[in-house]
Amino acid sequence: MSDISKNKRTCKKGHYYFKTSDCPTCPICEAERKPNSGLLSVLSAPARRALESKNIKTAEDLSQFTQKEIMSLHGIGPSSLPKLLEELRKNSLTFKENNSN
Repeated sequence: MSDISKNKRTCKKGHYYFKTSDCPTCPICEAERKPNSGLLSVLSAPARRALESKNIKTAEDLSQFTQKEIMSLHGIGPSSLPKLLEELRKNSLTFKENNSN
């Protein structure tokens, strides 16, 4: 048995789940919210929430930001970048150029 104690929780929708952290996100609700296709479907829940917080829902939306801006978002990590780049490539898009010299 693990040393980590898990706390049983109930979300607003009535789902029961266990968490070891203070994170209030219900994993069942997050799984239900995950899109079946498109940019947000290829990402983890934290990365999806990070993009949603900036109203980024499509590859076209993503292309309006620099790579540095996206990588600075809480929830976007190194494993997200290849997925984001692939979605941009599939749509013949790129990140916005960083024009600061």
